[in-house]
This record gives sequence, structure tokens and C-alpha cells, in this order.
Amino acid sequence: MIFDQLRGEFQLHPLEADLGAPAEVILESFSRAGPLTRRMIRGVIAEAAFALEVVAKLEGWADVTPAGEHAYDLLLRDNQGPDVRVQVKLQRSEGGKPLVTRSGKLLRGGMYIAETDKSRRGTKAGEATRGYRFGSFDILAVSLFPSTGDWSRFRYTVERWLLPRPDNPDWMYKYQPVAMAPNDDWTDDFETAVRWLRSRVQKYIAGGTPYLGLFENLDLLSSG
Repeated sequence: MIFDQLRGEFQLHPLEADLGAPAEVILESFSRAGPLTRRMIRGVIAEAAFALEVVAKLEGWADVTPAGEHAYDLLLRDNQGPDVRVQVKLQRSEGGKPLVTRSGKLLRGGMYIAETDKSRRGTKAGEATRGYRFGSFDILAVSLFPSTGDWSRFRYTVERWLLPRPDNPDWMYKYQPVAMAPNDDWTDDFETAVRWLRSRVQKYIAGGTPYLGLFENLDLLSSG
């Protein structure tokens, strides 16, 4: 009774006014959503978690993301170098379990997967725009929630180190291998990734070469 009275007087979030619906209705609509919509919602949660759990706790950094649609999610500034464009992606999972690569010549013991393609398909001048061209952002931040259950956990790498598409090296490959533990390609510390970025070192993740046949088909992936 007291809760109902308070809910009549107070909103839990400004989104209630924007959508014209109380939080309970918004959450119920999410619970009724299909797998694709839920995946998109989790992607948005990952972006919000990065902003609140990582960026807000960084010293000397400011979020200067301009309004509008961009190829990156956040634009961050520290006055120590060029602004840093961050793209946030959720670690790929299926059936509630994180996907991992099967052991192979380059990836012994398996690796997690991040899918870099955008959620929505599209074309421009006859060219598919769901993927990303190299140069679209600077750092890839992968939410490790599917494997850790913790929205504050991310793993980072430099955009120019990602694997290219076998048919067009100007574009990033759809699936990228993510190390299960920090290494020379992936770090859990955002500022370490920024140092890598500003070092201008050029290489490829996953063994140092663009192993283009790594994820040719989804049946090469297995849940861990």
C-alpha cells in the first residue's frame, strides 16, 4: 500500500516520462521481448555499465560524446592525447552460455568471442553497412557479463589490431577472438588499452597474424 502511494508520486527514472509508461510496464515489455530484442537490450545495458562502472570512475577523463548517431558509443577525453572513441560490445553467448573457440593451432585452450557487427542491417551506395570499417573507433570494450555475471567487467583491445575480413581488409571481421585472461593483446584496464593505442604499435590479435579462416562458420564455435 505504501509502495503504491509512493509510486504514484515519484518516478524511478526519467525514461518513464519519455515513454509515458511506469517502470513496471517497461520491464514487463522487456520480459516479453524475443531473443533478438533481448540481445539488443543487453548490448545497451553493456554500454550503460561501461559509462557508469568504468568511465565515471576514471580520474582525469571526461565523457564528451556528442549527440547523434556515431560509429562509436562513447568519446572520451583526458587532455593527454587525442580523444578516444570507444565501441562497446557484449561477449557472444548462446543458450545462456558464453561461446568459445575450439582449440586450434593458434588458439590453444579456446578464446571467447565478440561479434563486432551492428545489430541492424543496412546498405549505402550498394555496400552493406552492418559491419565496421577500420578507423571507425579506437578501442573495443567487450563486456564479460556472459562469462562473469558482472556488468562492471570489460576486456579491451585496440581497434586497428582486430582481424580483417578475408574478402576486404578495410573492414573488420564479424567475429573476433577475445582472450580468456589478460595478455599482450587484451587487457582488463582501460588506460592500458589507451597506452597501447597511443603507442601506434601495429599487429593483429590472436597469434600476430590475421588468421582469416578462424571463424568461417558458426559451427566452429562451441559453448563452454
